Amino acid sequence: MRKNSIKNTRINGEVQKVLAGIIRGEIKDPRIHPMTSVVAVEVAPDLKTCKVYVSVLGDEKAREDTLKGLKSAEGYIRRQLAHELNLRNTPEITFIMDQSIAYGVSMSKLIDEVTRDMDMEDKEE
Repeated sequence: MRKNSIKNTRINGEVQKVLAGIIRGEIKDPRIHPMTSVVAVEVAPDLKTCKVYVSVLGDEKAREDTLKGLKSAEGYIRRQLAHELNLRNTPEITFIMDQSIAYGVSMSKLIDEVTRDMDMEDKEE
């Protein structure tokens, strides 16, 4: 895999910021969960394609509905992205579900349980 150039890294950041704003404020699809966040964006160096990693804080049905809603609004999102950013090409967007935030929350809960159990054992001794 090729290392991102500084220009590509900047484009990724800008696209991520604009997409987060569009998803949060402009899309009115009820399938898209309000706790949806854009975790990362990978724009190809030729600006033809773009992978958008989204995370939804909710159950499995909310994740599936959000992904369906985002895929159905893909044309609108791409058009808004073209209006906001002045790029040579507006990339074709592919949404990918990212479980990292949910995984982090569950790991944090497990760590809290273990430390609480250890504190209980220390108090019993």
